[in-house]
Amino acid sequence: MNHNFKHLIRLFFIGILFCSCSTQKIVHVDNKLPFNSLLDKIVSDGVLRVGTTGDYKPFSYRKKESRALQGMDITMANDLANSLDVKVKFVRTSWPALIDDLQDNKFDIAMSGISIRLNRQKFGFYSIPIIEGGKIPICRDNDAERFKSLDSINQKDVRVIFNPGGTNEEFARSNFPNATLIENEDNISIFRRIVEKEADVMVTDQIEALIQEKIHLELEAVNLEKPFAFFEKAYLMPRDVAWKSYVDQWLNLRKKQGVIDAVIQEEIKELTSQ
Repeated sequence: MNHNFKHLIRLFFIGILFCSCSTQKIVHVDNKLPFNSLLDKIVSDGVLRVGTTGDYKPFSYRKKESRALQGMDITMANDLANSLDVKVKFVRTSWPALIDDLQDNKFDIAMSGISIRLNRQKFGFYSIPIIEGGKIPICRDNDAERFKSLDSINQKDVRVIFNPGGTNEEFARSNFPNATLIENEDNISIFRRIVEKEADVMVTDQIEALIQEKIHLELEAVNLEKPFAFFEKAYLMPRDVAWKSYVDQWLNLRKKQGVIDAVIQEEIKELTSQ
């Protein structure tokens, strides 16, 4: 047997050994994982678990009579489940517990008017943005001219109210160190407390301020054209690339189809006509 032929035989067996080892490694990894992605698990289980706070109009809140969940993100959650041909299961979360609940695998996606924040991005993936806007004050009508700047709110005699755990708390604590800060346990009763003069002002998202001034005629949204800060809202998910890709494409299609704008307008119309 000549030298060249022996060399070819040796290369042949080395190739077989390499392919065999590679194949065994791939099979081992695939067998170890029950699902390739969260998307596969959701489809297999037939259930989409949606985390939501139920305290933020127009995104997620409860009807007075039935206590059933309603809002833009509730409608969109049902649409997302329908696109997957699965059932939706709403899971109660809160702003202070949002990231802990995400890490504890309590839901597959959080949909509740969630603002994009880098400190949340460290623990999960955001979808593409849904809407954008800014932070503005809402106060009693007769104080509208008084609270047009950050400096005018950052005064010792001003009571700034906010709900804990979200961007409203972060904004208040960062910008109003001289004011009297009032942490309200939820987002629902804040506006009534301003009406009843238990607090003076809240700085919140434009869309919420606009709706609340329609619900509470004693209140006025300030600085609509010149918000204090920019934000974008999106959906928050565990760090799973396949699942994020699906949600992003679903959102992209719904945007192009005009569904998201229609849902927002319908929700605002219903809330402001009550």
